[in-house]
Amino acid sequence: MQLASYLTKFDRSKLAHVKGLGTPILILAALAMVVLPLPPTLLDILFSFNIALALVVLLVTIYTQRPLDFGIFPAVLLVATIMRLALNVASTRVVLLEGHNGPDAAGKVIEAFGSVVIGGNYAVGIVVFLILIIINFVVVTKGAGRIAEVTARFTLDAMPGKQMAIDADLNSGLITQEEARVRREEVTSEADFYGSMDGASKFVKGDAIAGIVILVINLVGGIFIGMMQHDLSFSAAIEVYTLLTIGDGLVAQIPGLLLSIGTAIIVTRQNKSENMGEQMSAQLGNTRVLFVAAAVLTLMGIVPGMPHFAFLSLAALVGGAAYLLNKRAQQTAAELVSRNTKDVAPVENNAVKEIGWDDVQGVDTIGLEVGYRLIPLVDKTQGGELLSRIKGVRKKLSQELGFLIPAVHIRDNLDLEPNSYRMTLMGVTSGEGELRHDNELAINPGQVFGTVKGIATKDPAFGLDAVWINKDQREHAQTLGYTVVDAATVVATHLSQILTNHAASLLGHEEVQNLLDMLAKHSPKLVEGLVPDTLPLTAVVKVLQNLLNEGVPIRDMRTIVQTLVEYGAKSQDVDVLTAACRIALRRLIVQEVGGSRQEIPVITFAPELEQMLHQSMQAAGNDGAGIEPGLADRIQQSLQQAHQEQELNGDSAILLTSGILRSVMARFVKYTIPGLRVLSYQEIPDDKQIRIVSVIGQAG
Repeated sequence: MQLASYLTKFDRSKLAHVKGLGTPILILAALAMVVLPLPPTLLDILFSFNIALALVVLLVTIYTQRPLDFGIFPAVLLVATIMRLALNVASTRVVLLEGHNGPDAAGKVIEAFGSVVIGGNYAVGIVVFLILIIINFVVVTKGAGRIAEVTARFTLDAMPGKQMAIDADLNSGLITQEEARVRREEVTSEADFYGSMDGASKFVKGDAIAGIVILVINLVGGIFIGMMQHDLSFSAAIEVYTLLTIGDGLVAQIPGLLLSIGTAIIVTRQNKSENMGEQMSAQLGNTRVLFVAAAVLTLMGIVPGMPHFAFLSLAALVGGAAYLLNKRAQQTAAELVSRNTKDVAPVENNAVKEIGWDDVQGVDTIGLEVGYRLIPLVDKTQGGELLSRIKGVRKKLSQELGFLIPAVHIRDNLDLEPNSYRMTLMGVTSGEGELRHDNELAINPGQVFGTVKGIATKDPAFGLDAVWINKDQREHAQTLGYTVVDAATVVATHLSQILTNHAASLLGHEEVQNLLDMLAKHSPKLVEGLVPDTLPLTAVVKVLQNLLNEGVPIRDMRTIVQTLVEYGAKSQDVDVLTAACRIALRRLIVQEVGGSRQEIPVITFAPELEQMLHQSMQAAGNDGAGIEPGLADRIQQSLQQAHQEQELNGDSAILLTSGILRSVMARFVKYTIPGLRVLSYQEIPDDKQIRIVSVIGQAG
């Protein structure tokens, strides 16, 4: 048993190496036939194989379910055409060299077609050959080529609409992501198939023309060689070489005609899961038409002088077929009625269904749309790493910010450019970018020691200068000081930056309630004293959103809730509660901004400027709108300069001001100077020291 098992595995391993060698061997053999002389016996075998191959291909085109199921047909057509032309060259060589020896000089197959098929009459042979050429070239090939051309054009024009329909079905939930992928592959395969068929039809047309040219060359050349080299008379040369040439032409044209018919069948087939016989019987089996046809044939059969037996027998055959089809249709209808009567009530109840709230689809909290060329980034079967990168981003931000980041809904969007992507929050576009998924992005961090060849662009996350480079340039770019990342990392970094900047909009009532429930497992009394006794849940949500909006993580929920319980009894003002929570979290805030250093470098306002800003705020109702525009512009320029100096020194930029100004200035610099953090004097821990590095508004 073990020996048998070993031999079986050995045979399978050998077959695995041999499998797939048939087509290359066939192509090489065709090339060899053009160069090397072949004996007549081998020609007989190859001509028989050629006819068998054409017959098999024709039957496959008839019995295949859908045209796309025979997607290799254009390649098969090319191989068969090359083989047939190579056989023409080989047989021409034998006919011209050995034709003077008799009708069997070029093999039994050519002799049979020259004598048996056309009765040895070369005049009849020429007529039959010309008729075959006309049928093949003028009727079948020309029509099939025109249909293939039109079908290819219409298929390519309809491709975007089909892709959009698939995307619409996916977005509406009618199909799954996997079903959408399969349907897109079918659309692409259909366009490729009919495009190939448009070109393959030209092979058949060229083969028909080549058959005519080869016939003339063989005939003229044979007569010339027979008379000049072998001393044959003109009539003998015409008879011998014409029979051989016609036999050779018929041997080549019959498989050519079979392949032309197969081509015409393929391009005229409907793209349905039925073979040609099923479609014929379904669409031609109209009983009324068959009864009328039987009646007409009967009338023709009883007319005097007509062949009565032929017409009447055919009328009986058609009438019998119509009767059987009609009887089968009645049985099927009866079975269908009896089956449906049991389910009439459910069908009527479900016939018209009123729409409900389930039909209203909400927007995605976080969405990522990609162009069709970026689909490999999110397809794990194609090695896409973006899904795992996004999962890592969500996990990292959830740990840093202190709440669970919602899932990212990824879909393809045909409205986007093929290499583009778009990020949405609550259905609103929050970020866009363009990728080259087969390249890598070399980002200039600010100081590099050379340039790299590639496509200049901007890093979509932070707007830094960058270059798309080939993957083999990665090490060279890194040696020059570039930061090199792949396309999946670019998207993940951009997503992380957007989620961080918009963390407050991701936190809602459900998320806050989950945080309170988790805290209640360890501190139940603390949570009981907050909602709803001290503060409503809405106020707690707003405070937490304010903290996130100002870049303060909410990991320490115990401290935050304690502060809200303590100050909530005194004030319901969300801004006051937010300021109190910031003071309670001052150690965490300072650690996030400046690390664990004892000395904190800060930027401050000159006392005169700070007093002026206090007065402006009081006049404007505490929203900062009362700052004179010119003054606001000068403050912004000074803060930007101080911020840049801090960055060059490698320190975090911190603006230290009073508690009254802190929230206003935080909103003032949030988008104009993103890296600048604003703290109040009360938010500096007692064990930390400050070092003033710049004073804004100080006189020269």
